[in-house]
Amino acid sequence: MEYIADLHVHSRYSRATSKALGIFGLFKGSRAKGIDIMGTGDFTHPLYFQELKEQLVPLGTGLYRHQEDDPKDPRVKFILTQELSGIYKRGGKVRRIHNLVLAPSLEIVEEIIKRLEPIGNLSADGRPILGLDSEELLKIVLDVSPECMLIPAHIWTPWFSLFGSKSGFDSIQECFGDMSKHIYAIETGLSSDPLMNWMIQDLDTLAILSNGDAHSAPNIAREANVFELAEASYMNVARAIKNSGTFNKKNLPKEYVKYTIEFYPEEGKYHFDGHRECNVSLHPQETKKYQGVCPVCKRSVTIGVLNRVHELAGRSEAEAREFGRMYKSEYKSMVPLAEIIADAYGVSKTSKKVIQTYDALLNSAETELALLLKLPLDNIAAFAEKEIVQGIKRMRNGDITICPGFDGVYGKVSIFKESERNGKAVRQQKLF
Repeated sequence: MEYIADLHVHSRYSRATSKALGIFGLFKGSRAKGIDIMGTGDFTHPLYFQELKEQLVPLGTGLYRHQEDDPKDPRVKFILTQELSGIYKRGGKVRRIHNLVLAPSLEIVEEIIKRLEPIGNLSADGRPILGLDSEELLKIVLDVSPECMLIPAHIWTPWFSLFGSKSGFDSIQECFGDMSKHIYAIETGLSSDPLMNWMIQDLDTLAILSNGDAHSAPNIAREANVFELAEASYMNVARAIKNSGTFNKKNLPKEYVKYTIEFYPEEGKYHFDGHRECNVSLHPQETKKYQGVCPVCKRSVTIGVLNRVHELAGRSEAEAREFGRMYKSEYKSMVPLAEIIADAYGVSKTSKKVIQTYDALLNSAETELALLLKLPLDNIAAFAEKEIVQGIKRMRNGDITICPGFDGVYGKVSIFKESERNGKAVRQQKLF
């Protein structure tokens, strides 16, 4: 049976997050999006951990339901998750790495908290900063419980990630050392997709996961995973991840990652290289031409995800596509519904008209992901304006134009204007 899961999210106790993101806010947002298994995020924060203990009810499977959900058939099952920020020295360089931790019970979370409290101020932020090497963090987590999992988060982000251009490593082994054998998956981040990651041979035996990393309810499940599970449980989710490094598609296991739901990577805010202060966006080939220097102010540009993938790639795009077809889970790319509505009307995605239209559509479609990915267009046409139907159709077909994001600036998606000028819009960037 299919279960849609978003494992990476934050609460209101993390910096720059919505005040509505308590566990109840995540429950409501997950229902609107169509999420079956939702990460809690931020379980090390003392106030939020108390909130989790008060409002979550164990299901006996390592997963939890919100106390206001249906006890017999909960619509959203919660899995205990936490992103941790490590800043430390290794190999003569300062490293800044974010890792996602999954735990099977509140009791185990409590023990993790006890082990981490002497290392960092857990009450300072929902995503605390620890002066702790990633390898040592993994040792601590697995020492508390071998059922826990650690997944390197948004691995290409320049500033805080495993392969980040500013402070990352060049391989899993370099980061996790002897503990590398306990890494079963990576998280792509918004600025890369599975195809880009298939180009990296160091990731061949790892599952490729995608999550929303939401700091507000509308961004829940902007990326997500679709698990095939015999039943929803923590151990089955962990087993699905472990089974999905590579597998024989003619003899699939009972639990595995069926596909991931992706941002178009060009929309991510670190896809291209660039310099935000000067509004300079550069394809890697242009960065090479300028020798990594901003052509306006002559300071170094931020090297983005596409360039970094190119630097570490062991396969061409064509080779990676064939490798993925043979051995990896599939993926589907989408544009969030609010952005489609906004582009159809030519207004901001936070405008009143977009919010009203979004709510009206969900009253008919029940969930955003069903509307974007599954419902037949003829069914959608029964309750949606023709521009919205056309926008969803073009999104599904990839008939869109994206001005790529760079140096912390999100890419800009155009669904209608370019198609009207040119007859048919296309994605603006190839990998190389």
